[in-house]
Amino acid sequence: MTQAVALAPYSLAAEAPKVNKWAIAVAVALGALLEVVDTSIVNVALTDIQSALGASLTEVSWVVSSYAVANVIILPMTAWLGDRFGKKRYFVFSLIAFTVASVLCGLATSLPVLIFARVLQGLGGGGLLAKAQSILFETFPKEEQAMAQGFFGVIVIAGPAIGPTLGGYLTTNVNWRWIFFINIPVAIAATIMCLTFLPADDTRKKEVRSIDWLGIGLLTAGLGALQTVLEEGQTDDWWDSGFIRSFAVIAVVALVTFIWREMTTKHPVVDLRVLRYRSLWSGSIMSVVVGMALYGALFAVPIFAQTTMGYTAQQTGLLLLPGAIASAFAFPLAARLLSWIDPRVMLTCGALVLAGAVLDLGHLSPQTGYWELFWPLIFRSFGTVFMFLPLNMATLGPIPKKDVSSASGFFNLTRQLGGSIGVALLTTLLARRNVMHRTVLVAKLVGGGQYVEQRLGLLSASFAKSGYDPLHARQKALMVLDTLVNNQASVLSFGDTFFATAVLIVCSLPLVLLLGKAGKGQKVDAGH
Repeated sequence: MTQAVALAPYSLAAEAPKVNKWAIAVAVALGALLEVVDTSIVNVALTDIQSALGASLTEVSWVVSSYAVANVIILPMTAWLGDRFGKKRYFVFSLIAFTVASVLCGLATSLPVLIFARVLQGLGGGGLLAKAQSILFETFPKEEQAMAQGFFGVIVIAGPAIGPTLGGYLTTNVNWRWIFFINIPVAIAATIMCLTFLPADDTRKKEVRSIDWLGIGLLTAGLGALQTVLEEGQTDDWWDSGFIRSFAVIAVVALVTFIWREMTTKHPVVDLRVLRYRSLWSGSIMSVVVGMALYGALFAVPIFAQTTMGYTAQQTGLLLLPGAIASAFAFPLAARLLSWIDPRVMLTCGALVLAGAVLDLGHLSPQTGYWELFWPLIFRSFGTVFMFLPLNMATLGPIPKKDVSSASGFFNLTRQLGGSIGVALLTTLLARRNVMHRTVLVAKLVGGGQYVEQRLGLLSASFAKSGYDPLHARQKALMVLDTLVNNQASVLSFGDTFFATAVLIVCSLPLVLLLGKAGKGQKVDAGH
């Protein structure tokens, strides 16, 4: 009898299925890559989609907005969905849904069909990103977390830069529909790998709980309305629009009611109680800042390249590609450093490098060329990596495994919302500073006196030599001067957006003191 008892643990261990950790990592990372790339791959093809489907610029912007809205709605629910249907089953379902939606997007012959397919794509994609990170945390032991999260981070950081590069190439050389069809082989490979390598879900009968339909409805209304306000606010002139005001009210009322509901119901669809961990709520605030810096800078640089430097979509993508490659090199280095450096120290260093790189990007001029942007973008990539990886570890590392899934969904939501907030704020700042700088420059020209008249005279004489009569030569000269003023105002406003981003990064640094000391394979206090 004693012998049987002694052998029991050995038998159970022998029967435990072996897990190929890195095969799982590759499988879920491919799924996450699909989601992240598709947040930005469409941006460079909007003009072609607009032309092909006969839509206005405002209408076609919903191709981007619909995906983002669906994404943020599903992110916080991924833990609940994984628990209810099984992590493996839900992840594979999300992959299949994303693939089918990609096919529908590529085949769409009208804008409403394309927007509907993008909503489905966003719902599937949101499940891929959050579940991929939580699966990695649950698969790898604590001493290997830094390397696993570094691998995951390459996808999240490089994806937004790969998207425009790939999208620009496919749109220019093939057809805009292939920005969706390109997902299919990657999604099929990821699905096969997940079916093969992900451990089977627990088939033991679980307690059947009632579904919090009210919570789901409030979350959908609140986050959907908030994301719509952020995506469409600048286009609709913010609070001057009744549409934006209405959606802002819906967002506030629905989200406040949702928080009350989830804190009082027995079986919440989103477990907000995980915010009792200090590392999670402080890390999530910093995640908003990282999202703003990551997506905000990547939003501003392509616009500057195309409007001021005259780059095509493909050239803009190639401009961002070295930064994506630099991220891939930076992550293994960061993961190794995390084994002997406090994540909070590395996070601070990364934030300072990122702030410096963004400030350097602010020194733009109408003569800015490729190499003036190359090195700041490289350092931006290193700074982002050295923020992103230790932030992941310091935020989610102290969380017990049973709560990692809920914490990961919330954490990824904050980064996604941070990106939307960053783009919305920087778009507004860009537009308003542009108007301000133009007003100042025009006032200086009006008071420029003799110098301005000499410049106009030289330009008029040049056009007169080309065959224009004096009146039209003068008008052409004024048009050239107006173009120069517009370009200079645009350059100055871009510089303001980069400066504002750098200030925001530095101002967020005190939050580092609230993060947990995760890393070095040590178990960390959760910091209630």
